[in-house]
Amino acid sequence: MKDFAYVRAGDVTTALRAIAAEPGAAFIGGGTNLVDLMRQDIERPGTVIDITTLPLDEIEETADGGVRVGALVRNSHLAAHPLIRTRYPVLSQAILTGASAQLRNMATVGGNLLQRTRCLYFYDGAAACNKRRPGSGCDALEGFNRNHAILGASDACVATHPSDMCVALAALDATVEVESVRGTRRIPLVDFHRLPGDTPDVETAIAADELVTAVELPASPIAVNSRYRKVRDRASYAFALVSVAAALEVRDGTVAGVRLALGGVAAKPWRAREAERILLDAPATEESFRRAAAAELASATGLSQNAFKIELARRAIVATLSRLLTDGSAA
Repeated sequence: MKDFAYVRAGDVTTALRAIAAEPGAAFIGGGTNLVDLMRQDIERPGTVIDITTLPLDEIEETADGGVRVGALVRNSHLAAHPLIRTRYPVLSQAILTGASAQLRNMATVGGNLLQRTRCLYFYDGAAACNKRRPGSGCDALEGFNRNHAILGASDACVATHPSDMCVALAALDATVEVESVRGTRRIPLVDFHRLPGDTPDVETAIAADELVTAVELPASPIAVNSRYRKVRDRASYAFALVSVAAALEVRDGTVAGVRLALGGVAAKPWRAREAERILLDAPATEESFRRAAAAELASATGLSQNAFKIELARRAIVATLSRLLTDGSAA
């Protein structure tokens, strides 16, 4: 691990001035991903700015009935909060499927948003990885790629985003608030993470000197009837092969509203817009769910070891929507 300077920020303004003055600096909150990356010599910040004491750890109801979540709220706290459990159950469920209880107690909302891929080649300093070293190649293309992307990938990178929480946030139309010395801006969650294209090392839409300060969830009556389904190799502490975050509203047997996002299939949480388009105003039947899932996965491309994820994703979508349909509140 490279030597680094340590700064503790007492307020947001101090934190933003510190990151602006030190281009090679990094913020640290829970540290559950950053510390691992520093130990692996992947992240090498010259200065670490500790933001754990900043007043960004509140969950508050907004005037319009939504919820504002501070960036330093612990994942375990967010999953257990009554507003989240009752209004956005898909988010609570997604968080509880991620990592272990110990990690959820340490990990923060902002850190979860910014965590990096768990691709084995990204962590292997001897492997070619365009995300870690641009222009070096991608060993996953012809290597062990069982867990890799089937949507939105490129010849430069086929890694997937590891977060469960972010898949639910994508389905919920969440917005990320970021601040810098230049001011505040808001980024839709679906635009916060980037697909790899030719620059897989550029993973998010925020600048190096910006700090995630909050995530805002809009009021969403449809979210009350929502569910997260995660398919993985073992029952706990495993990243998704495929996951589905869904919300469904049915009136008189017809789909009146639907939100759908996929995890484990792309370099970012994948909002299933085509499936949503097909389902809206369609009969609320398993046949409609199958048709929408097939349309969403029509552009999917498998690698040597992960083509099974295409059919797995189709079935997971159908199973999740079917469960919501029979839960009672959708009828």
